[in-house]
Amino acid sequence: MKRTDRGLTPQLHAVADGVWAYVQPDGGWMVNNLGLIAGANGATAVDTTSTERRMRDYLDALADVTALPVRRVVLTHSHPDHCNGLSLLPGAEVIAHRRAADELRRPDVPAAHIFEPYERGDAHARLPSIVFDDAITIDAGGRRVEVRHPGGAAHTRGDAYVWLPDDGILFAGDLVFNGGTPFALSGSPAGWLRALEQMARLDPAVVVPGHGALGGPELLQPVADYLQFVIDAAHDAHDRGMTALQAARALDLGRFAGLLEPERIAGNLHSALAELDGTDVDAAAAWQDMYDYHGSRPLEVHA
Repeated sequence: MKRTDRGLTPQLHAVADGVWAYVQPDGGWMVNNLGLIAGANGATAVDTTSTERRMRDYLDALADVTALPVRRVVLTHSHPDHCNGLSLLPGAEVIAHRRAADELRRPDVPAAHIFEPYERGDAHARLPSIVFDDAITIDAGGRRVEVRHPGGAAHTRGDAYVWLPDDGILFAGDLVFNGGTPFALSGSPAGWLRALEQMARLDPAVVVPGHGALGGPELLQPVADYLQFVIDAAHDAHDRGMTALQAARALDLGRFAGLLEPERIAGNLHSALAELDGTDVDAAAAWQDMYDYHGSRPLEVHA
């Protein structure tokens, strides 16, 4: 298997018979996790990668464990790190929440200077062929696969998590970050807390986060703790009349300071403050504030 430019090797982990998680360290911007569920005549993938190179590496890794073609892709949300690789699976049906499909039609594209340049190659998203509103159940060769929307905005407005009830496996997408800073700019910190409570009630044996190493249900609480930290900070900033960037710069991240991508605090505060005011997020301003918080330097991309 090829190595990334940081010397970190993606690994395919068998989490049940015929079910794998593909973990791409270190889980930062544009470096995500994926899943694969074998069926009778084809496989179901959970998400894709951000670049052509990473997607081809993923497909090579799959070929080492199964000869089944990927006939279906379930998207956990609309962000490009999880969707760009769809162009390398042109014959696969694509399932996503209705709001994720809407977001793919009108993507939030940050200004060119926000991120370090990276080579995407011939990788781009496709629109879903099947959309759902609340939930959809898939029969993957006799294995029940439940795809559920948490009921409202969370990480984004079109999130889905994939639950294998017979195996106790939860593909959480970006509703769970492990080691990285949760990112709520296009969603709702308060709604995300409710989504975590919903997933915790499943009592999963294995949790596959959208970014970071595999774990169990213990991965959910740290995300909830961070989101509550953001909400509390937003209330304080709101009372003091502070902007998101002012609040972010004044904030002591404390036990969350070691998380990857700490600059996301500025974007998260934009989301939480907009939620308090009942207004829409100014996404362009939020991205610029993250850039400024990062020392007026492009955000690091290791795709």
